[in-house]
Amino acid sequence: QVQLVESGGGLVQPGGSLRLSCAASGSIFSGYSMGWYRQAPGKQRELVALRTSGGSTVYADSVKGRFTISRDNPKNTLYLQMNSLKPEDTAVYYCRSQLGNIIYWGQGTQVTVSS
Repeated sequence: QVQLVESGGGLVQPGGSLRLSCAASGSIFSGYSMGWYRQAPGKQRELVALRTSGGSTVYADSVKGRFTISRDNPKNTLYLQMNSLKPEDTAVYYCRSQLGNIIYWGQGTQVTVSS
């Protein structure tokens, strides 16, 4: 069964840090591009960070220098280290895997940045 399971979300104060994890079933991790997306209330889902199977990374301008995406291939796990969090980072964060036209999404994890 294909699965992406996110964890690590929660409530954090502005300036704080969180690390999100996405555990993937093996068949959809190796060779796939993996990414983090987010969707805030009333807004479209947007790319946060992407890590290709070849090791390239792409970040949204709004998170450059604050967020770091990484993947542990032996553990089939994708991470998103989020530092210097801002209230505008509040959203549901989703993990996504893609190989060509094959795309899988996780169920999402809520991140709330508030004092």
